[in-house]
Amino acid sequence: MNGIRYPMKIGYVPRSRIWGGDRLIRDFGKKSDELPLGESWELTVRADGMSLVENGVYAGKPLGDVLAELGPASVAPEYDGSHFPLLIKLIDATDRLSVQVHPDDVYGRADGDAGKTEMWYILDAAPGAELVYGLLDGIDTAAFAAAVRDGRTEECLRRVPVKRGDVFFIPSGLVHAIGAGILLAEIQQNSDLTYRVYDYNRRGTDGKLRQLHVEKALDVIRPYTEEEIYSIRYACGRPAAGEEGTLLSDCPYFRVLHSDGAGCTEGEAAERFVSLLCVSGEGRLCAGDFSATVRKGDSWYLPAGLGRFFVEGEAELLLSSPR
Repeated sequence: MNGIRYPMKIGYVPRSRIWGGDRLIRDFGKKSDELPLGESWELTVRADGMSLVENGVYAGKPLGDVLAELGPASVAPEYDGSHFPLLIKLIDATDRLSVQVHPDDVYGRADGDAGKTEMWYILDAAPGAELVYGLLDGIDTAAFAAAVRDGRTEECLRRVPVKRGDVFFIPSGLVHAIGAGILLAEIQQNSDLTYRVYDYNRRGTDGKLRQLHVEKALDVIRPYTEEEIYSIRYACGRPAAGEEGTLLSDCPYFRVLHSDGAGCTEGEAAERFVSLLCVSGEGRLCAGDFSATVRKGDSWYLPAGLGRFFVEGEAELLLSSPR
């Protein structure tokens, strides 16, 4: 093993979005030169957005460079150094997002990136907030395509109410949209491919209608049953009795655990790294001789091979690892 393994506090990459607001600034202490702030990328190893390490011997270095020094085994056994597996975000939707869909790996790679399966953990939602989550029962791909071309897209969309603590798993091919007044954390495959199929005739900052990707969207959209979504969400392991609120997903791309911040959270960064995102409260992260305070809005990278760790205190955490 090369380099030094220790818990790394990593910086965020802000992203201005037309539908964003200021809650990431007010509630999480984020900063951005461009407003409104829609997203903060809390773990990212991409050419268009790179986390920087903020503590220890690697402070100030891009996380991608640090991982190259530590070697692929600091990420996961299957990692070859070419494409980091996960992208983790905080998202503030003051206005509704476009109705969109993401491709699977085969289609995504042909379009220059990975496919995109993702998961949302709802941090807050305004009264009456809702999101688009799939197609209405009985609407198949052909019927949806006809509706899109006839200007009847909204008639086909399934809308669901949301509240804090809800989890939504979005496999590639599921049409979806975050609604207005929703604050969430997103764990996803490391891809930035999004195909907008409908955007409420909204105009961008340049005054022009925002670009749609209707044909690509229609190529990849498919209807899902709730049973199909659940089977993908837990394809690699289903929650045992009493774990329904703890194991949020164990799919072929990521495993996500939730800790409510009551007492001590224990874990292990063994063969795969652990991303630790604090979404509320405060605690103390300890691993071997290492100890540091973890606060709301902090993101930590615990490299594979680090071993056991624990967080004491009242820090509500999302702990994510690649599959």
